[in-house]
Amino acid sequence: MSTVKKQLFEQLALIAHSLGSPQRIELLDYLAQAERSVEELSLLTDLSIANTSRHLQILKQNGLVVMRKQGKSRIYSLAGDDIIQLVASIRKTAETHLAEVDKLKNRYLKDSSTTEIISSQQLAKQLHKKALCIVDVRPEKEFRQGHIQGAINIEPDKINAQLSQIPKNKTIVSYCRGPYCVYSNEMIASLKSKGIPALKLEEGFPEWKAAGLPFEVTK
Repeated sequence: MSTVKKQLFEQLALIAHSLGSPQRIELLDYLAQAERSVEELSLLTDLSIANTSRHLQILKQNGLVVMRKQGKSRIYSLAGDDIIQLVASIRKTAETHLAEVDKLKNRYLKDSSTTEIISSQQLAKQLHKKALCIVDVRPEKEFRQGHIQGAINIEPDKINAQLSQIPKNKTIVSYCRGPYCVYSNEMIASLKSKGIPALKLEEGFPEWKAAGLPFEVTK
């Protein structure tokens, strides 16, 4: 094997090394929703600031995240939507080949087995129908930085308080951070308790955006 080819494989291995840590994959998951400071990420992941910073430096050195300074804070974001697709590909491969992943997923999302699912492509075809109500169940910060075109925002900790905002005479589609996020399940369970049927988007906003489907940002 040529020296150059070996060097190319070494560069590919840097990406694999970046993803060889559950903490770094979790950081990428949060950054897929919105840009965040080191301090925010530390709180979200229950890591110390020092550990969070160390993991982010590895991700930055290997080209998966970028950083900008805002006053005294360091703000991180994904280097591109292809990072979302990369992690999604790893997730799907793990679900296919690792039995333990399927067991854990079913245990974590145990209340979603009877929920009707709609794919991103199916939803995209119906996006401009007036009889459709799309509900984004994520924190406001994440919603403001990007959401499916026309979606309304119900924050996870305000589901029951804001349920009256959702029209009963429309087809409701709920989504949140991604396939392993339970916020959308909680929204659908609350709607069902009121006798209101709802569909769940198969994935989340990051995958929708990475697929090049219509989204908007709230200023």
